[in-house]
Amino acid sequence: MSGISDPRSHVQSRTSADPDVIYVGYRRRGRAIVEKQSDQEQLTPERSLELANHSPSGFEWGYCGSGPAQLALALLLDYTGDEAFALDHYQEFKTEVVSQLECTGPDGCWRLTGSDIDAVLHETFGEPVAPSI
Repeated sequence: MSGISDPRSHVQSRTSADPDVIYVGYRRRGRAIVEKQSDQEQLTPERSLELANHSPSGFEWGYCGSGPAQLALALLLDYTGDEAFALDHYQEFKTEVVSQLECTGPDGCWRLTGSDIDAVLHETFGEPVAPSI
């Protein structure tokens, strides 16, 4: 994620990240659905739309467009709880992760874990993602 003066300042400020969280995406009646399994709740675009309005009609994945941008922002916002961090990094997260998601396999869904997100952020920054204790 280029152009970051000090990525540690944003990364280490995260407090709500949970490497055990699992996000699952699938389609129901042609509509893209994303659930956060650890909370048994559906992830919606509303909170992320307040920061950047790319796709008020909802999420998408599997390519680089407005729906995947909204999903990338929503995922980082939900996972980190840090608006500034999510805004600074969601476009690259879209390119690196969300554009690559596919609904494959017998259950027809994709899964993204907190550990997966941490690994991508760590690889991109070269810094630990979890706050140091």
